[in-house]
Amino acid sequence: MPLLEALPKLISWAIPLIILAVIILPQAIRILREYERGVIFRLGKLLGAKGPGLIFLIPIVDRMVRMDLRVVTINVERQEVMTRDNVPVTVDAVVYFRVVDPQAAVVKVENFLKATSLIAQTTLRSVLGQAPLDDLLSQRESINQKLQEIIDRQTEPWGVKVTAVEVKDVALPDTMKRAMAKQAEAERERRAKIVNAEGEFQAAEKMVQAAAMMSKEPIALQLRFLQTMREIASEHNTTTFLPVPIDLFGSYKKGEPPKS
Repeated sequence: MPLLEALPKLISWAIPLIILAVIILPQAIRILREYERGVIFRLGKLLGAKGPGLIFLIPIVDRMVRMDLRVVTINVERQEVMTRDNVPVTVDAVVYFRVVDPQAAVVKVENFLKATSLIAQTTLRSVLGQAPLDDLLSQRESINQKLQEIIDRQTEPWGVKVTAVEVKDVALPDTMKRAMAKQAEAERERRAKIVNAEGEFQAAEKMVQAAAMMSKEPIALQLRFLQTMREIASEHNTTTFLPVPIDLFGSYKKGEPPKS
């Protein structure tokens, strides 16, 4: 039968075609996820960025560079920085950024990850070196914002958007820690003395007001004196001698009650 006779020839032709298809198809078809883009080069010339979804390439002729558009986090290594007031500190930071222009990230910079990391390191030393120690410890948010703006301005031509920069830790020398602890303790003592002095001033002011009121009403002073004697008698079970002004009983000596 002619068909049976031609079958071996068909198989001999089909097998190389299948092998060729298995080799070529993975190079000709690419699938990109939602957060990925493919920068296509044809014979070395930039065609543009494609994706997401199914991408068809010409084998050998086309080359695709896969780019991830998600936010990337890099840690800036610990480094020593001299602040504006000549205090050595050790700082580290974390940088959050993402690729917004895949073509620029491939064409305009060799390795955007390494370049962004190095820019972050040099900017961290420069910005923190211009800030005094007090601002570095208390104005962390404004320093982070300044770092983000400077790094983002430098990476913008590469198609990289810096979304946030956070200074993680500021390590002080032991001598500086002890000096700051003494300063904080002295500040607490100063505040305590001020509060105590204010309390004494207010108490003295009230006593002056009470004395002025009693000077107008002598009977108030006598009643206060008797109340004090009563409190002493109830709290202390001992014999107490108190000097009693004779004027207190002047009205009783005359047989008249005290004037109110």
